[in-house]
This record gives sequence, structure tokens and C-alpha cells, in this order.
Amino acid sequence: MSEELLHTRWSDVPAAQLNPLLTRQFVTGSQSMFARIELKKGCIVPRHHHPNEQISYITQGALRFLLGDEGNAVEKIVREGDILIIPGNLPHSAEALEDTIDFDIFAPPRQDWITGDDAYLR
Repeated sequence: MSEELLHTRWSDVPAAQLNPLLTRQFVTGSQSMFARIELKKGCIVPRHHHPNEQISYITQGALRFLLGDEGNAVEKIVREGDILIIPGNLPHSAEALEDTIDFDIFAPPRQDWITGDDAYLR
């Protein structure tokens, strides 16, 4: 985590190719994390949950989210210009219906991403 002022560009933030269909970049502050995620059509983010609140904003494409407990999940299609707020600890998964660019804010920062302990994405 960083307690310092940061001024950067996405083109200067290292991109991690987590699997053939998913690329991720992120920056962290002391209380939040901002991520840019590219998902190719057909990419699946498996069901998971985390204590962090998540705000997702789609700038291109569409994601199909399943939110809540398996068997009782609510489906939300989130398209370009849409915002989805996912409360902490709510199980969810996502599928890219098109090539998609998603910006996510997490509060607090995702420690599993920072440490690389995010095998469900790899």
C-alpha cells in the first residue's frame, strides 16, 4: 500500500496477463484500489467473495454477473456506461459477453491481488 502521492498513466502501470482471456492493471492507495481489467469474450471470473466493497464501471462491452448464493443468485447484465456496486462478502461471478473493459474500485485494497494470492483468476 502507498501513503504517498501518486500521479501516473495507465500506459505506465504494469499489466498482468492472468490467463489468456484476462489482463489486469491496478494502483493502490492506503484505503482503496483502482483497477483496469480487460476481459475477452467468453472469459469467466469464477464465483468468489471478498470483504472489500467493489464498484464496477464498464467502459466497453458487457459482463453477466451472478450475485448471491448459488441456486439463489441474481443475474445482472452490466453494459457500457453501467455501474454495479457489490457489497463486501457477497458471492459473485462474471462472464464477458463481449470483449470488455472494466474499471473497479475496491475499498479497502485487495490484499490477495497485491500479494498475488489470487489463484482463482489464474
